[in-house]
Amino acid sequence: MNCDQDLPSELMSVKINIDPFESSYPEPSKIFAVTGTNGNDDGLRRLIRLMANKGQFFYYSDKGKEKSGPNGLIENEDIVIIKVNSQWDERGGTNTDLVKSLIETILDHPERWRGEVIVADNGQAQYGGSGRGGSLDWDKNNAENQSQSIQNVVDEFRDDKVSTYLWDIITSNVVQEFAEGDLEDGYVVHTNVIDRTGTIVSYPKFTTPYGTQISFKLGVYKPELEDYETNKLKVINLPVLKTHMIYGVTGAVKNYMGVPSDKLTSSLGYRIHNAVDIGAMGTLMANTRVPNLNLLDAIYVNSKPKAGPKTPYSMATKTNIIAMSIDPTAMDYWASKNILCKLCEETQQPTSSMDPDNTTKGEFGDWLKLSMYELNKAGYNFNMNPEKISVYIDRLD
Repeated sequence: MNCDQDLPSELMSVKINIDPFESSYPEPSKIFAVTGTNGNDDGLRRLIRLMANKGQFFYYSDKGKEKSGPNGLIENEDIVIIKVNSQWDERGGTNTDLVKSLIETILDHPERWRGEVIVADNGQAQYGGSGRGGSLDWDKNNAENQSQSIQNVVDEFRDDKVSTYLWDIITSNVVQEFAEGDLEDGYVVHTNVIDRTGTIVSYPKFTTPYGTQISFKLGVYKPELEDYETNKLKVINLPVLKTHMIYGVTGAVKNYMGVPSDKLTSSLGYRIHNAVDIGAMGTLMANTRVPNLNLLDAIYVNSKPKAGPKTPYSMATKTNIIAMSIDPTAMDYWASKNILCKLCEETQQPTSSMDPDNTTKGEFGDWLKLSMYELNKAGYNFNMNPEKISVYIDRLD
């Protein structure tokens, strides 16, 4: 690991040595990573190519075109939600250069793109960089050009059916599903409590500017059929890697806290944010929609123990890494162990709060494991065993 220690903290750049690993176990979880990328280059395309070379295609196609195949994740007429982290400005939110690269990648579908993209999040209309929740149009952003907000990026694709939706604006509005005759945007709230994780499940239901009716859980609603196309809706989970003052680490799993309504579950006596440490994010994923793909933004990270989720420019370390995986728990295990913990070891800071092998009750490793168990119960073969995680690396540096 090489550190530019003489640089001011805003410009601190660290090259982390990440080693590839080929698991000998059958059907391991797979992590694909690119180092040396700033999000505003061909790093994501290199990542897509790396995945294809290892048999996991980003694009679905039955015609055998480049970077596409019959096990591809994104079809050319899909409705894709890019679930970002928008509650914090500066380096606390998802890198907007990477968001732009992802949108461009989706629109570059080899079968000619005819779908729709929505960049969305729920900052819960509370706390966050402004004290009022999330924003997709911050003045200070995580990008090479710090004035480039997510809304600025999306506005560049206004002719391609790309939009934003800040679920904060509907987070206090209880609604029923489209199929029940309710056309209003808002949150569907389950009536039962899942006792083992103290969770009441809730999720957004909304209509895009292009008239597409979406239930996060059930899919794309077709009024003419009075039914949902479940598989037409795809979710790409795009968190920024950082520490968390309560839960140790924000990564792929914790990023799903931007799906439910914390306000509505709180009003019923089961605040979902308070249940993260007993596996609530796994319960939420399993009972709504598990992301089709997790793209981790580790271009700038906050590795100061329990200092996040707020991450001002002065607290960020530039590591220039992005990674993809279908398995969110394997992603979080690998990233926390190989990025956050390595950074802390270099600066002689304690790693216990972000170490996924620390399974003390309430610690990050414990609640990540409990979230994984919830997903395993639902039939997902996710894991956090390093021997069962294959890691493939491409290097731009």
